[in-house]
Amino acid sequence: MAEKMIHSDGIELFSESFGDPTNPPLLLIMGAMSSMVYWDEEFCRKLANEGRFVIRYDNRDVGRSTCYEPGKLNYTVSDMADDILRIMDAYGLGKAHLIGMSLGGMLAQIAAIKYPERIQSITLISSGIIETDESREFPPMDERLLAYHARSAELDWSDKAAVADYLVTGSRLLSGSKHSFDAERAAVQVHQEIERANNLLSMFNHALLESDESFQGTSKQVTVPVLIIHGTEDTILPYGHALALMEEIPHAKLVRLEGTGHELPAGDWDEIIKAITSHTAI
Repeated sequence: MAEKMIHSDGIELFSESFGDPTNPPLLLIMGAMSSMVYWDEEFCRKLANEGRFVIRYDNRDVGRSTCYEPGKLNYTVSDMADDILRIMDAYGLGKAHLIGMSLGGMLAQIAAIKYPERIQSITLISSGIIETDESREFPPMDERLLAYHARSAELDWSDKAAVADYLVTGSRLLSGSKHSFDAERAAVQVHQEIERANNLLSMFNHALLESDESFQGTSKQVTVPVLIIHGTEDTILPYGHALALMEEIPHAKLVRLEGTGHELPAGDWDEIIKAITSHTAI
């Protein structure tokens, strides 16, 4: 594992790489309000052992990357997609495969639309289409999550133990019924998240992100190979979002994870890694 702090256009983006840099590169893009630690280190190593050069990084406002004052958003989703290219350029990658989780999958789609010559393929995990007509209905987020996270305003964010408990319980609410929730692994990731953050509260800036009208309804414009991986018990972006992606991107392939939530449980790693390895063998 090798760390790299990338400085580009006044932005700092922290990254780590795994494996042989001569292997096909995979860039892992995490979702909203989550740093790269939720791409579990063991998962990254297993993926690298399949003959891939794996890079994970902190998006803006999480982890060790540039953070802005909480409540002030200084960038757009398009800017975050451009950060993908900043990472690639820093590693000297002319092309790369993108693996995006949740919001990360939407950023991967934008990058593939803006820079198709640089993106070899995209994998969309627990994600959805970039934007659609407001009249189109999707299954909503689980109300338990909305009720739970309404408590965040009352939390003492200076109390690390309380914050850790809050985040671990939040992770539990994302899990499906197929696998037992790994509280120990979740606690390790949460403590890493807390200790690594330049400003933990800056992660809430991601909640202020708005859809870029210039990309409204553009998922259908993705021309690179697409793999969709989605759990049938996703509590944030229910499985209907995966079906919508299949409608918008008819050449995409779908891996259905029965009983899995909005998560990357260790029990699914072998199936996920096998699918990604096959998809990126191009």
